[in-house]
Amino acid sequence: MTFSNHFNQLNVDDLSMKLYASTSADVERALQQPSGNLTSLMALLSPAAEPYLEQMAQSAAQITRQRFGANLGLYLPLYLSNLCANECDYCGFSMSNKIKRKILNDEEILAEVDIIKSRGFDSILLVSGEHETKVGVEYFSHVLPLIKQHFSYVAMEVQPLKTIEYQRLVTLGLDAVMVYQETYRSHTYAKHHTRGNKQDFIHRLDTPDRVAQAGVDKIGLGVLLGLDDWRLDALLMGYHLDYLERQYWRTRYSISLPRLRPCTGGIEPKVLLTDKGLVQMICAFRLFNQQLDISLSTRETPELRDNLLALGVTQLSAGSSTQPGGYQQPDSQLDQFDISDERPVAEVIAAMKNHGFNPVFKDWENGWR
Repeated sequence: MTFSNHFNQLNVDDLSMKLYASTSADVERALQQPSGNLTSLMALLSPAAEPYLEQMAQSAAQITRQRFGANLGLYLPLYLSNLCANECDYCGFSMSNKIKRKILNDEEILAEVDIIKSRGFDSILLVSGEHETKVGVEYFSHVLPLIKQHFSYVAMEVQPLKTIEYQRLVTLGLDAVMVYQETYRSHTYAKHHTRGNKQDFIHRLDTPDRVAQAGVDKIGLGVLLGLDDWRLDALLMGYHLDYLERQYWRTRYSISLPRLRPCTGGIEPKVLLTDKGLVQMICAFRLFNQQLDISLSTRETPELRDNLLALGVTQLSAGSSTQPGGYQQPDSQLDQFDISDERPVAEVIAAMKNHGFNPVFKDWENGWR
């Protein structure tokens, strides 16, 4: 039994109708009992919840402070390669884009690591395009121990792997895997993924099952907001999260809520997610799941990021580069997408402290296992 079996039993069109038919009475009931309740999550994501946004924000802020204190975790992505064998029309790494391709070697990786460590980071996210032959499990198995010796916590956001391959990487120091479905609407998924292994919707949908079965500490879910109806995609991600927590209760979970950003060969959003909508989504998930990590990337503007910190966010990046070798050579024009918050790390930390938060560069020690 995997999530795709459960997903195929859902009537998505019926869920969509119920979502948009939610009433103020449904929202008020949801606010009374939001935790772990998918019906409540539906109401809190619905248009009917918009007049209750202030109440949702206050509750989300209170829960977050009770559960996480004033601490906010900081991480940085390290892009290993922009080589990709997929055609995805929203991504700058898409194989048809005429950009320079690069795979970092050991020397280049260590140069990036030195810069990242000099900025204080002890948690890192390894990212690459999806290319199984040249940037596959053998490459990851080689570079992971090289990187792990410098960081307490190492996550990866790469192509889906087999359970046995994830198990191999766990023995080499892998702590977390981020695997974003992009959209839970299969027809929309097919429209935007036209070539390569990423075309397989079901294989990607079942990747978190394989990650959990391999004993990875944390799994990150996410949707690319703008590919389809963000309310419905968020609700379906809630169903996915609920399934995983029940099936693999020893694993920790996080979500990421990235909005579609400009990139080489990129597309315009099908459904525009406003700042208000993003706030609603963050608050809805915090009320639904009090222990969930919620990540906020540099896709968002400095002003919005600062204002969202109190509402449920627990992890954020700062001073990010979205290109291989981008910390050492920041102007090489190899980016996956444009970022909005270009502030240096020190400026982000100062803003966090001004809002009453404690920046945390390290919240995990291997000796605690």
